[in-house]
Amino acid sequence: MSLAAPAKAVPAPRPPAVRRLWRALSPYAYVAPFFSLFAAFGLFPLVYTAYVSLHRVELQDPGTMEWRGLGNYTALLGDEFFWTALRNTFTIGLLSTVPQLVMALGLAHLLNHRLRGRTFLRTAMLLPYATSVAAATLVFAQLFGRDFGLVNYALGLAGVGPVDWQSDTLASQIAVSTIVVWRWTGYNALIYLAGMQSIPSELYEAAEMDGASRLRQFFHVTLPGLRPTILFTVVVSTIGATQLFGEPLLFEGSMSGGISHQYQTLGLYLYEQGWGFFHLGRAAAIAWVMFLLILVLVGANALVARRRSRKEAGR
Repeated sequence: MSLAAPAKAVPAPRPPAVRRLWRALSPYAYVAPFFSLFAAFGLFPLVYTAYVSLHRVELQDPGTMEWRGLGNYTALLGDEFFWTALRNTFTIGLLSTVPQLVMALGLAHLLNHRLRGRTFLRTAMLLPYATSVAAATLVFAQLFGRDFGLVNYALGLAGVGPVDWQSDTLASQIAVSTIVVWRWTGYNALIYLAGMQSIPSELYEAAEMDGASRLRQFFHVTLPGLRPTILFTVVVSTIGATQLFGEPLLFEGSMSGGISHQYQTLGLYLYEQGWGFFHLGRAAAIAWVMFLLILVLVGANALVARRRSRKEAGR
């Protein structure tokens, strides 16, 4: 009895040219809306701002442009108020970023343990972030009032004389930084908490078996596991500090950032040049200086983190 030969598989017909073309172009069609919006509202304003920064443009007649080349940038380098705003940006950035991230790390460490009402505490941490920057700044401006502010009242109870929080350079920068710390600490704490919960519990169990205390576990297990998260928050906080605008503007309601520009940031200086003095070309130059400054700071943070990772990997 002979067995029948198995039937040969019939090759599937090749798709027509239109179907092959659609398969090749469909991924680009799906991402096209995003890139179209990005080109219209992201890339084009960035390139056009660079073009405007090379011209003299006034707000009263924005259609008239006079070529200046790098004149707007050289004018910034010769403006003492630009250097004051740059220095204030760094100072307020340090006064707000360092305490903010340290406090957020501590709060996240506390919330990572079993506590009663953890859900309520985590939700309450986001309330400052959800609060309007205008409302928060106006409230803090009243708290830091020289004559009737609650902060000076508390200092008076401790035997400290009243502080002029709006005229003194360091005091005004501390006051503005306090608003930033209040608004963003809870937000960063939840980011750290999410990072802590992704650390394997086996590492803590092994450290506990080796006799490591809670403090040593925090420094030798938690912090190394949070290194990418900490780098992310440092980069985001650095960008936010460089672009700080609402808090110093509303603290006293002045574009100059105080009588002697003592807390005027680069964002506030840009606003003053563009919409206070009507120099749109110079304002565009300031925007590009801020953009380049952010690139340098973010690149420096990434370089430091990469070198540290290579050093630890070499060990």
